[in-house]
Amino acid sequence: MNSQNPLPAADPAGASPLGKATAYRSDYAPELLYPFPRQLKRSELGLNDAALPFVGEDLWNAYELSWLNPRGKPVVAVGSFRVPADTPNLIESKSLKLYLNSFNQTPFASIEAVGEALARDLSQAAGGPVAVALQPLTGRPQASIGLPDGILLDDLDVACDCYLPAPEQLTTRPGQTVEETLFSHLLKSNCLVTGQPDWAMVVVRYRGQPIDREGLLRYIVSFRGHNEFHEQCVERIFTDLLAHCAPQALAVHARYTRRGGLDINPFRSTGEFLPPDNMREIRQ
Repeated sequence: MNSQNPLPAADPAGASPLGKATAYRSDYAPELLYPFPRQLKRSELGLNDAALPFVGEDLWNAYELSWLNPRGKPVVAVGSFRVPADTPNLIESKSLKLYLNSFNQTPFASIEAVGEALARDLSQAAGGPVAVALQPLTGRPQASIGLPDGILLDDLDVACDCYLPAPEQLTTRPGQTVEETLFSHLLKSNCLVTGQPDWAMVVVRYRGQPIDREGLLRYIVSFRGHNEFHEQCVERIFTDLLAHCAPQALAVHARYTRRGGLDINPFRSTGEFLPPDNMREIRQ
């Protein structure tokens, strides 16, 4: 399947909210969650869920989360959800937004009860355990904004004329094995369903022969006209780097700007590098 084709026919019954006008519900409705099989797009990359070349997670941050306490008073919180990359399904972002809004007029006995409902529903949709952490705003939670400890590629003076994924741009330079972190703010792709732009900082950490930095930057820019979900773009970048640069160890991490009160931050690694702290990119 060409990655620029419309969404695969994964929902013949027409139950999906994807690309449709949808009424917002404010009563608890876990049925709004729409799981999307990861294997549908992984097949394009020659990947099989039974033997993935990576481990990782999709870290979601939710900034518009509210419910009622037993006396009808609203509670507001921020939440984070960690979805393992080896779960069979990703959760489509619009459906997650609609699901979270269904908490708005629903009474819950405690924040623990909300967390239990979220963990149960998200785990069922993903097909595996999803970790949930909630912070009520009454607790004055803090957020860190910063940059990776690495080399920014964006000031390289390169010519770019390709705006669909061009893995042939990825090469290595002769030299001793290095371990370094390279990052760019220039990753932009488009929603697989709506075509709306998705913006992100992408971070590549690796150990191996030096990756040609100009080629890597051109490759990142080449996603500018590409249509895929956030998680799928990161997996494409990871598998292309693995195939064309053959690093001994590799991790790819992207922090996407929020939409609908949600940001998505996929992380994929050969296992040697751990997920970074949940530190926001400046645009988040």
